[in-house]
Amino acid sequence: MTDAASLPGQPRGGVVSGPATARAVNVLAPNPSAMTLDGTNTWIVSEPDSDLAVVIDPGPLDEGHLHTVVDTAEKAGKRIALTLLTHGHADHAEGAARFAELTGTRVRALDPALRLGDEGLGAGDVITVGGLELRVVPTPGHTADSLSFHLPADRAVLTGDTVLGRGTTVVAHPDGRLGDYLDSLRRLRSLTVDDGVRTILPGHGPVLQDAQGAVEYYLAHRAHRLAQVETAVEMGYRTPAEVVAHVYADVDRSLWPAAELSVRAQLDYLAEHGIVQP
Repeated sequence: MTDAASLPGQPRGGVVSGPATARAVNVLAPNPSAMTLDGTNTWIVSEPDSDLAVVIDPGPLDEGHLHTVVDTAEKAGKRIALTLLTHGHADHAEGAARFAELTGTRVRALDPALRLGDEGLGAGDVITVGGLELRVVPTPGHTADSLSFHLPADRAVLTGDTVLGRGTTVVAHPDGRLGDYLDSLRRLRSLTVDDGVRTILPGHGPVLQDAQGAVEYYLAHRAHRLAQVETAVEMGYRTPAEVVAHVYADVDRSLWPAAELSVRAQLDYLAEHGIVQP
């Protein structure tokens, strides 16, 4: 789910299905929109010499797309052994139950309501399937249940909607919280500095080869937007709608409802820190 700004210097073309790293293959869902960019990226992840694969975010409830994901894995000699969710928004998770029927897999997620099977996901969990290792990284903020998956063997991280391949994500108030989101971005930055992560495999948009640069941009963008919102309040704009009309005046109005979610989260953050009156 995208906000309005574009990442400078990053690809602006559409994502194509296919290999992104040695272990990750993207199957693009046919659900493009202003909010989903080119569509949802469904990721098939596996060790090159293994016949088992993990699917991250089956995507929308689109029978054709779900079958394409299965077919893509089978053509590569892989059997899908596990389904994971980065978060519960429908464009990522609506197809999960049907996908589980097609593949006979469990669905693991942070939110118990999204799980199929007894196992959930939590901070510090390490998932191993067919020699593949994925490390669960809590990244709340876009939503309370948002997770990322660190793929150390490819020096990559799968970020769902926490970091996108183009544009910036919405902090989906009230479930999403700006303070949590900033902490999550710092956590991802630590992966780029301390763990050598170089590549971001996002939930929407192109793959980003400069993970640290993308996360630094996101942090700078959030600081800039927060300052704009604070200034707008000081100028007398009080309601979220008024702030959006002022701060996002140069943005397509079709994106204003999404921008208002982020503005509400920013106003809450400023009030929590005593910067503006609630």
